[in-house]
Amino acid sequence: MKFKEIIAFTLLIGVLSGCSKFKDEYLHNPDPNVNTTANTSFLFTNALVKSCLRGNATTVNGDLLTVGYKEATFFVQYFGQAIYPDDQLYQNTFGEWSSYYSGPLMDLTTIIEYNTGDKKTVAAANGSNNNQLASARIWKAYLFSIVTDRWGDVPYFQACNPSIITPKYDAQKDIYYDLFKELKEAVAQFDGGAVFKGDIMFKGDATKWKKFANSLRMVLALRLSKIDPTKGRAEYTEALTANGGYIATNSDNVSFPYLNDINYRNPWNNNIVNDEPIGLTSFFVDLLNYSNDPRLPVYARPSTGTTYAGLPYGLDPAGIASWTSSNSYSKMGTAFYQQNSPGYLLTASQVLLTRAEAVLLGWTTGNAKTDYESAITLNMQQNGITDANAINTYTTQASVLMNASNVSDAVKKVALQKYIALYPNGIEAFAEWRRTGVPALTPAPFAVNDSKMIPRRWGYPLDEGTLNAANYNAAIAAYGNKNSIDGRVWWDKL
Repeated sequence: MKFKEIIAFTLLIGVLSGCSKFKDEYLHNPDPNVNTTANTSFLFTNALVKSCLRGNATTVNGDLLTVGYKEATFFVQYFGQAIYPDDQLYQNTFGEWSSYYSGPLMDLTTIIEYNTGDKKTVAAANGSNNNQLASARIWKAYLFSIVTDRWGDVPYFQACNPSIITPKYDAQKDIYYDLFKELKEAVAQFDGGAVFKGDIMFKGDATKWKKFANSLRMVLALRLSKIDPTKGRAEYTEALTANGGYIATNSDNVSFPYLNDINYRNPWNNNIVNDEPIGLTSFFVDLLNYSNDPRLPVYARPSTGTTYAGLPYGLDPAGIASWTSSNSYSKMGTAFYQQNSPGYLLTASQVLLTRAEAVLLGWTTGNAKTDYESAITLNMQQNGITDANAINTYTTQASVLMNASNVSDAVKKVALQKYIALYPNGIEAFAEWRRTGVPALTPAPFAVNDSKMIPRRWGYPLDEGTLNAANYNAAIAAYGNKNSIDGRVWWDKL
């Protein structure tokens, strides 16, 4: 079955497989005349698709692995809004998480149940049980890492269990520790048997799954640099040398395979083609201009002629309307919003910058400067810049050149290059900004939230206070009994 045929079928069953009703009516249906076994191949494809697609051609809001991806790009000031600037004024920050829990996470939980329970023989028709389990566990860990980094304490251990209607919120520390365990065990679980037929991400390539899992573990371990460095270092060094290796070349970059098809396109295509009024901020354009960064013409389109200019960030509707009435601004570069533009989730440049920081922190040995410069080169090449002289000119200028003996400055330069390289992955950039404080961002001058500061997390879904009141109230106690977007997740101790 071809990729598009698989997606078409999985989107059809997604309405069922993406909710607890599916499990209640199909998985646990006692009628022996009803087929009670779902196809794990279709479930996995569905989990991947529903994680990364933003609905169909006519959907404005839909499922996306990075639901909230646009809001995060405003938080870190990659982009600003030219009309209706509510997101950049921190107004829409109470995110919904049903697109995670009742969609791909439920599908992944079902796959794991099938391959460990009495249906494992039937499930094995779609690949070895171990390979299915390993792949599902890694993707589930990835999704949960995003969920917990967005909200902090969230339902985890009791999540996606149809017999538990009101799951407890687990401490982010406990979630992180379990994610490390899941990633480690999943890497060891691949058995060399039949590949998972539903794997449209890596086509059953266990080596790529292992590199993804080990690299994700390294990224998450570094997240603990200020709150739990002992655990962070232990997990980092173990992942660094784990079986399967990590992402170190662009050929191993993890990206979702979007299609040149309006129904299965990169989510940015919907925004840009429909001419949504967003553009790069003056902060981000000025940052790239300051160091004559050759990525600017890739990241952005000229505002006029060959000139690049960004939007002023955080103005109120009247202010931004006045500015745009007599000014033009640069919008997202064309390479990022084609229907089949890759949606990068984890790249070699990010991982090597992570390794450079780990060396500077004394977590591992190596050459931080070499890793740093290699990471910049890889990101340049990822963005189509292959002129070695241009890259060398960029990396050797004072504002970019690393002096590893000055650890404090070197760590800041690593963080800044990671911020630039992650564009436009707002979710990951927002996590790194909260951890490092780099770059120094000025809050929107017309912010509408109570603190007038850049949010530190998303607020819990507003209906949680009704649907899961006791556990919700216990969770918000950490934020002064408020569903506060100014409260900090466990590892955010800057």
